[in-house]
Amino acid sequence: MPNLFSTVRHDLQCKARWCYGDARPGSVLKALLTDGTPAMILYRLMQWSRRNHLGLLEMVCNKLNAVFCNCIIGRGAQFGPGFVLIHSTGVVINGQVTGGADILLEHQVTIGAEARQSPILGDGVFIGAGAKVIGGIRIGDGVRIGANAVVISDVPARHLAVGVPARLVPPSSPDTALRVAA
Repeated sequence: MPNLFSTVRHDLQCKARWCYGDARPGSVLKALLTDGTPAMILYRLMQWSRRNHLGLLEMVCNKLNAVFCNCIIGRGAQFGPGFVLIHSTGVVINGQVTGGADILLEHQVTIGAEARQSPILGDGVFIGAGAKVIGGIRIGDGVRIGANAVVISDVPARHLAVGVPARLVPPSSPDTALRVAA
């Protein structure tokens, strides 16, 4: 359980930094009480249950997340520390998805499979509201995916992906100065 608590604490600190600009105790408390946080905690408890072969608890956490948080995260999905659901409503993540550390997701995001192949996300990835990331693709470190983008091909590190289908904006482009976040 210590690993579970330290991971949840880290996730909450990351959410507090994103939402309130710092990780002071007051900001972490506010982050704990915001939309999306119950889904984050249920996901971490589900992940912990899976590692500890507690199948029934894993399934209960999965269903509680779907029913009470309107967030569907497949039981096999794996994300590193700093997994943040800014808003959890409508988030759908396939159970085969893997992601690194510091992943931030807005509401209505889908990270799904195509032909039984699921995305792999690097570290420091932000996915804007309504975006879809589909298929056996790789999303590099430091990538930002704009709201409502549909990403169906690899995105190299530190690029911005926007549009339908998503087009890539390289890091040296003036467009990368635009803030993608809501």
